[in-house]
Amino acid sequence: MDFLMSGLAACGACLFTNPLEVVKTRMQLQGELRAPGTYQRHYRNVFHAFITIGKVDGLAALQKGLAPALLYQFLMNGIRLGTYGLVEAGGYLHTAEGTLSPVRSAAAGALAGVMGAYLGSPIYMVKTHLQAQAATEIAVGHQYNHQIFPPQSWKVALAAAMVSGIAVVLAMTPFDVVSTRLYNQPTDAQGKGLMYRGLLDALLQTARTEGIFGMYKGIGASYFRLGPHTILSLFFWDQLRRVYYTYTK
Repeated sequence: MDFLMSGLAACGACLFTNPLEVVKTRMQLQGELRAPGTYQRHYRNVFHAFITIGKVDGLAALQKGLAPALLYQFLMNGIRLGTYGLVEAGGYLHTAEGTLSPVRSAAAGALAGVMGAYLGSPIYMVKTHLQAQAATEIAVGHQYNHQIFPPQSWKVALAAAMVSGIAVVLAMTPFDVVSTRLYNQPTDAQGKGLMYRGLLDALLQTARTEGIFGMYKGIGASYFRLGPHTILSLFFWDQLRRVYYTYTK
C-alpha cells in the first residue's frame, strides 16, 4: 500500500512540475561544453524559457516527456518510500530498547533511494531525450528523434487517457471516500445523519482524525475501477470523433 500511495502521490505532483522539468532540462543542456559568450542563449532565465518554449514549440511542449516522467516518479518514489515504509513497519529502524536509530534510518533511506534511482534511471534517460526535443531555432544539446507513437495513432489517445485517469483518481478519491461514508452513516428517526453534518464536515473530520492518507483510502481500488472507465471513455470518444469527421468532410 505504501508503494501505491507514494507512487500515485508523486504522479499527481509530476503533472504540475513537469513543465519545470522541461525548462530545467533545456537550460542545463544550453551551451554544453561551450565557453560563455560563444553560443546563442535561447533561454535567458526560467521565465524567458517558459515563454520561448510556449511560443516556438507550442504550449503542449511544456509537458513533453510526461508519460516517462509519470512512470519514473511512480517507480522511483514508490520503491523509495514504499521500501522505507516496509522497513519502518517491520520495526527494523528501532533499537532493542524501542528508540529510533538515526543510523538505521539513514541506512534504510539510502538503500531505498539507491534502489529507486537504479530502477528508474533508464526511464529518466528517455524522459530527458523527449524533453530536450525542440524546434531547430531553439534546440539545445543533442536532438534525439524519438517518437513513441505515430501521428494520429489510437495509442496517443490511449496514453493520454491513462494519464488523465491518474489525475481524476487523485482529485476525486477524497470526495468518493466522503460520499461513501455519508451514504453509509447511521441516521436518527428523521433520517438525519448521526456522524456527519454534511460534505464539508465529513471532509474535515476525516482529515483531522485519519490524516491525508485517510482521504485516499481505497485509492488502488478506485483507480482499477475509475481508471479503466476514464481510459475507455476518452479513448472511444476520440475514436468516434475521428470517424465522424472523416465521413462528414
